[in-house]
Amino acid sequence: MSHSRYKRIMLKLSGEALMGDQNFGISSEMIKYVANEIRSVFDLGVQISVVVGGGNIFRGIAASSYGMDRASADHMGMLATVINSIALQDALEKKGIETRVQSAISMHEVAEPYILRRAVRHLEKGRVVIFAAGTGSPYFTTDTAAVLRAQETHAEILLKATKVDGVYDSDPVTNNKAKFIKKITYMKVLETQLQVMDMTAISLAMDNRLPLSVFSLKKKGNMRKVVCGEDVGTLIEG
Repeated sequence: MSHSRYKRIMLKLSGEALMGDQNFGISSEMIKYVANEIRSVFDLGVQISVVVGGGNIFRGIAASSYGMDRASADHMGMLATVINSIALQDALEKKGIETRVQSAISMHEVAEPYILRRAVRHLEKGRVVIFAAGTGSPYFTTDTAAVLRAQETHAEILLKATKVDGVYDSDPVTNNKAKFIKKITYMKVLETQLQVMDMTAISLAMDNRLPLSVFSLKKKGNMRKVVCGEDVGTLIEG
């Protein structure tokens, strides 16, 4: 029987993770798969919060690059994360997991407002909490939102589920000689500007000594292995 190393975790999913093999949108197969992976961790008795990106629906930075106001573009990106959060909530509840979506932008009909004490209470009661709409402010990514919420809820580790096995010294998609990095410090990530997470998120994690685990979502069982302390992906810490 596997035992979890952590009591409370934060999971960061990119919006692209929900696309599956599609070019945009949400793949029903992929969201079921993600829900199953979360269920496998939930069954260990771990308290789980989640932040989902919105890149499968709308990318704020991309839109601002072709002339849209950055604040407007980022607000659209925040709304995209709410769509993803509600979809994930539905998938998790179909697996029998009570789930709450808390949004940093108030929209009472579809999500609770973000209230820290209420979020912590949900976690203590064994509910999964999905934090939507990023930080609620433009110019901040969902990576930064994930680190911020992880800190506020006292998560012990942030799990970043990606398309690759972990952190490489360059992009493994474009460079087949890219070297895999098993363990790295926050400072090294900042110095070499590795595109793991944006620099604000890494700095915030470093200031608060929040360990980050980067692993492939595509390999079934990886999420549970990371939570059980197995040697999977890349660990970023002090």
